[in-house]
Amino acid sequence: MAGRDRLHDRAGHQLAGRKRCRERRCGFDKAAYRRRNVVERCFHRLKQWRGIATGYDKRPDRYLAAVTLASTLIWLDT
Repeated sequence: MAGRDRLHDRAGHQLAGRKRCRERRCGFDKAAYRRRNVVERCFHRLKQWRGIATGYDKRPDRYLAAVTLASTLIWLDT
């Protein structure tokens, strides 16, 4: 059984469409794809910060503070 069929049987939804050269086309949710892309880009920009990418701070409260600070600075930059 193909991966898409298994996903469909479990009531999952695909976000990315198929290639144009395929015979059978599947629809996809453009809004969900766009939202997922925004989240992925945010994680990518957060990982540019060395301390966050390596998990340098071992204490959870300091790590959360670093993520909050980095997120705020990224948000102000855009």
